[in-house]
Amino acid sequence: MPEKKFRWKNSTIRKQIDVISNKLAPTVVLKNATYLNSYLRQWIKAHIWILEDRIIYVGNNLPENTTNTEIIDCSTKVVVPGYIEPHAHPFQLYNPHSLASYVSQTGTTTLISDNLFLLLQCQKKKALTFIDDLDRFPFHFYWWARFDLQTEVHSEDKIFSNDFVKKWLEHDSVLQGGELTGWPKLADGDDWLLYWLQETKRKGKRMEGHFPGASENTLTKMKLFGVDSDHESMSGKDVIKRLKMGYTAALRHSSIRPDLEKLLKELENEGLTTYDFLYYTTDGATPSFYEEGMINRCIDIALDCNVPSIDAYNMSSYNVAKYYQIDDQIGAIAPGKVATLNILTSIDQPDPISVMSKGIWLRKDNKKVVEKEEIMWENYGLVASEINWELSLDDLQFSMPLGMKMRNAVIMEPYSITIDGSANDLSYQHDESFLALIDRNGEWRINTFIKGFANKVQGFASSYSTTGDIIIIGKNKQEMVSAFRRMKEIGGGIVLCENEEVVFELPLQLNGSASSDKLTHVMQKQKELNSLLIERGYVFDDPIYSLFFLSSTHLPYIRITPRGIFDVIKKTVLFPSIMR
Repeated sequence: MPEKKFRWKNSTIRKQIDVISNKLAPTVVLKNATYLNSYLRQWIKAHIWILEDRIIYVGNNLPENTTNTEIIDCSTKVVVPGYIEPHAHPFQLYNPHSLASYVSQTGTTTLISDNLFLLLQCQKKKALTFIDDLDRFPFHFYWWARFDLQTEVHSEDKIFSNDFVKKWLEHDSVLQGGELTGWPKLADGDDWLLYWLQETKRKGKRMEGHFPGASENTLTKMKLFGVDSDHESMSGKDVIKRLKMGYTAALRHSSIRPDLEKLLKELENEGLTTYDFLYYTTDGATPSFYEEGMINRCIDIALDCNVPSIDAYNMSSYNVAKYYQIDDQIGAIAPGKVATLNILTSIDQPDPISVMSKGIWLRKDNKKVVEKEEIMWENYGLVASEINWELSLDDLQFSMPLGMKMRNAVIMEPYSITIDGSANDLSYQHDESFLALIDRNGEWRINTFIKGFANKVQGFASSYSTTGDIIIIGKNKQEMVSAFRRMKEIGGGIVLCENEEVVFELPLQLNGSASSDKLTHVMQKQKELNSLLIERGYVFDDPIYSLFFLSSTHLPYIRITPRGIFDVIKKTVLFPSIMR
């Protein structure tokens, strides 16, 4: 079994015992609450005693000693465990703290998160210090340990040294290995991946896959390798196929794939009789998708799809905690658990009126309790980008015969370029644009065309990308240079220029890859950017994901990466990047 991260000292446990013995008063009592007992699968009436950050008692008795106890009458209220997001990507323009601060107001108080950003953007020691320091906040943060970067970079072995991967796996905040986007390498004989996977299993931790459209044969092989779960089901039949093989399956509802209603209806048609090995995920949605919350929205959809209420709530908490082997701490309401819970007005209203996490009120009587502590990002080396090189028109030379055609927001196909790349301007009469990926340190570049992004974007620059390198897109080379220069001035971010003016800018203060601002501000800026790009010809679901996935080699068919134009299927570099 993996070591647990949440412990109480002996003296603290003695104090908790004193509360049961009525020698000491509890901090909070939720009186006459109807609560979800996940073990009995029943809604039960009881009094809930809390001392500081731990549930002490759940039952029919009230404490005799109530000196300075906060007593809340929950006679007309429902209490459920805090909601858990089991598959978060916490740096999608926002950051872990801004995300948790916002979504906790609608009941999601636990994030189990991707460490990709930390691998690419932080020094190794500072990354681990960062996840340690997050524990001081009144949210539950857990992490994955990735074994691949889902792109092609130079010197990947320096990032994924064996000792460093093992340090992540040994950390008590790390609950799993994965997500395993590099599974084709594993299937083709990569023994380093297999070794790390075996290390994960030896440490008693879970292994998550990433298997969109996988066949029965592939899923069987991955189960033999030791993979425990997968979140890539695209149909009810996909979910059933995974359950038959012993996988735990996440039902996704994200900005790029809002599939939950479809999946639940198809599962009902498939005759599903148990939800015990299912849970929800929003899979790192872009900011505005979270405007009305996170996992609370998934519960709402499940209830509307006739999922039994106990299952709808268990999929948000108990099922996740049990799978990740942290159910002795969170995910249920019972003596000994961490005091992390939501108070609802009724069973069919998953948006809480009050939220408690680690015994601290985050929301009370429909009002946010103000947080006092902020993150000092500079302590972890996460500061504004210092770009100490210039982009010139000479860097924007386009002579490659092969371009990238957008099938949708994230799938890129190869196409033959027929237009003249030597011109400084391209016509608005077609949807082809210049595309360059340039090293954040200015050492290399790769230039091609992108078809389908937009037909009227003059100059666009973004330091937000899979690798943190710089994406430049546009119809006009001079405006592309202007967008880059403004992006450089603001220390990294996203900039749109046209007619010698800056039309839009979003500073990303954390190494040019994430914002340190509150999520509400980032939401507003993302909406503004979406509208501007749609006005200029963007026709797909999510331009932020389009930017992020331009370099992501876990998706077909070709990608623009630090190593060059990469054929995902053949796993080869078609055209290498060149030195500047």
